[in-house]
Amino acid sequence: MKRRFQLLLSPVICAVLFACSPAHSSSNLNAAQIRTKLEAIPLDQEVHLTNEEWRVIMSPQQFFVMRRGGTEAPSLSGNALDHRKGIYVCSACGNPLYSADAKFDSGTGWPSFWQPIRKEAVHGRSTISAIFGREISCARCGSHLGHVFNDGPQPTGLRYCMNAVALTFRQGDGTTKNAQANH
Repeated sequence: MKRRFQLLLSPVICAVLFACSPAHSSSNLNAAQIRTKLEAIPLDQEVHLTNEEWRVIMSPQQFFVMRRGGTEAPSLSGNALDHRKGIYVCSACGNPLYSADAKFDSGTGWPSFWQPIRKEAVHGRSTISAIFGREISCARCGSHLGHVFNDGPQPTGLRYCMNAVALTFRQGDGTTKNAQANH
């Protein structure tokens, strides 16, 4: 009986995986065209792209974390402080989220901040368990960023614990680096 169930389920799993695979996209989306479309949207306006469009311009890990609400594994580099002046923006849409000045070593393995640049830059919503804190998403594009907890430093007492793949660091001189390499 167990074997029959596995045989019946296998085609369903394969069909779902095939349909969700970016390599089997039904349209000819071009990453450069999607990025141009995204860059044309003013920073004060919401971004609405299809999952197919996001999949074209994101890495598989970014798509899993930011569009599916996943969490990346913590890393030792997640606690390193970036002492350069700059800001962390949403890797999906470029929305300014956190100042490097608000970053602190939380000891968790994920980049942590005690406040966003603007309260309106992120949205929070309650999750099923208090253990997971409130889910934080980008207010501009809705991408999942991480969670916020009530165990951070003063003056806010908050710890915005973010996924590194969801953040891109922009130095004071305007250059961009992925936050995963420069937490």
